[in-house]
Amino acid sequence: MATRKPQVRVGRIYDDPQPGDGTRVLVDRVWPRGVAKDRAALDEWAKDAAPSTGLRKWYGHDSERYEEFRRRYRAELSDDAHREAVHHLRDLARHGPLTLLTATRDVDRSQAPVLAEVVRDGH
Repeated sequence: MATRKPQVRVGRIYDDPQPGDGTRVLVDRVWPRGVAKDRAALDEWAKDAAPSTGLRKWYGHDSERYEEFRRRYRAELSDDAHREAVHHLRDLARHGPLTLLTATRDVDRSQAPVLAEVVRDGH
């Protein structure tokens, strides 16, 4: 029997929680501005799954750098500093829907979809 891929979504921390979000995890290294921790509707904050500070600053959300950012971030996700956090997110996704949240305005060009792909596909 074929195994089903985990359901992993991405979204913005500033958006209201949605039915079906499942486990809601912030995947930014820095806490988002204007979001009170007690009102964030988060289950976890996985800052160890976020891009390194150096990579985040190099990228600077410059859309022309996105493909190279994706490549570098995917490489980071397999290093020792990120591996445990990725495994933990996979475990969460195996038990139900998982929503990875970021404060980034352009969610589609953030770390969240890259991380979702790695969690969902297992590599």
